[in-house]
Amino acid sequence: MRCSTLVLLVMFVGGGAFAAPNELAKIESQIRQTEQQNKQLEQRVKTSDRDVANTKKQLVSAAGKVSDLEEQRGKISKTIAGLDERRRILTTELEKNQGRITDAAASILFVASNPSFNSDDMHRYVLTSSLLSGMAENFDEQIQDASKKIQELDTIRQKRAIEKEKLDRTAKKYSDEKNQLDKLLRKRSIQNEKLKNEQMALQKKLRDLSARAKNISELSAGVGSSQMSSDSRFSLRKLNQPVRGRVVVRFGEKTALGLKSDGWRIRTNSNALVMAPADGVVKFADSFKGFGRVIIMSHKNGYNTVMTNLGDINVIVGQEVLAGEPIGRMDSNKSEMYMEVRRGDKAVDPARIFKESN
Repeated sequence: MRCSTLVLLVMFVGGGAFAAPNELAKIESQIRQTEQQNKQLEQRVKTSDRDVANTKKQLVSAAGKVSDLEEQRGKISKTIAGLDERRRILTTELEKNQGRITDAAASILFVASNPSFNSDDMHRYVLTSSLLSGMAENFDEQIQDASKKIQELDTIRQKRAIEKEKLDRTAKKYSDEKNQLDKLLRKRSIQNEKLKNEQMALQKKLRDLSARAKNISELSAGVGSSQMSSDSRFSLRKLNQPVRGRVVVRFGEKTALGLKSDGWRIRTNSNALVMAPADGVVKFADSFKGFGRVIIMSHKNGYNTVMTNLGDINVIVGQEVLAGEPIGRMDSNKSEMYMEVRRGDKAVDPARIFKESN
């Protein structure tokens, strides 16, 4: 700023005019005001950066809690569904038992009340006695079987009540955590307004690329990745999958179409939360033919991760996200994510990088 003051003075002198003392004071005052405004602006930028960083950390924490609760509630619901199915089977079997017991009892009563032998005919006596004994034994077996089923049914009712209570206990906690997550997502959306304004031209370029790309590999290559490095490691630690679920098709296995899979297919709960698998930059966030909504992220050392079949996307192109930060939700009608990890133009086995959630 001192230099600026000297330049102004030289301009006045070079122009053949000297600034009057009061004019010089005004100029110096304006310079001081500008310096003060610049300091205030720098402070606001630092505060804004801290707020964004803090929001990201809060989002990672909130997303982890919501994802844990969703997984927990999914397991409890599955347990309850299994108990309900067993209860249905037992109820059906008990109804059949009831019919068999009734038939056995009726047969015993009929034979007992209509004896077809006399004391002089020993052969008939033995046959009838054996018949009665067999019916009684069958009757006893049916009664014992029914008794066991009734006891098991009672145990199932108790277990179901316990599981239902667990599910009810998580309901409010899940609702509170999800509301907190939604608030943070809205806050992040507001913080991203500047980025949204800057990305309009880039979005058009990506839509053109999406229209030209024949497959997901071409799309991933087209959006670019971080600079390649001689270090081929993606991370020094195992990363979490972007969505909780079970891997049903692995890298290199045959798909339903008989083709070799370049990634994983992960079966998830409907509408499951999707999180960034590692720190990185969003390179693509839009629909792509045959894959629903797709997010492609660029990470260090030339790695890209491709995540498909999302129903909602909560990030925008160019946005930097932390590992574990929420980026979207699965499609409620397509609860299976296809995920690829690519380095340059080659697909990488996700098993080298990700932990598996079961």
